[in-house]
Amino acid sequence: MSQRPSIPKFKSEAEEARWWFDHRKETATWMEKAAAEGSLTNLKEILGRRQQTGPTPTVSIRIDPGDLSLARALAERRGLRYQTYLKMLLHEALEQEHRRMAG
Repeated sequence: MSQRPSIPKFKSEAEEARWWFDHRKETATWMEKAAAEGSLTNLKEILGRRQQTGPTPTVSIRIDPGDLSLARALAERRGLRYQTYLKMLLHEALEQEHRRMAG
């Protein structure tokens, strides 16, 4: 049976996104081995547990189509979904502004 990579606890979604991006090759290898062995866990079960442990609020905003296209392209280059990429950018910008105002 394949050994699952050690997944750390994350302080933020941005940190988690970076970790998955940085470890995408080893995680893909692990997933391929697990699939070949028939030892993958039910994805719906995993996602359902995660949603129950702390859902985040949903926010709707209007985004310029050009900005959205650029975000999709940049997210794809990083191997991320564009929503995750936008959340990561927003988080980083808010942290930077908070540090600037506190400094």
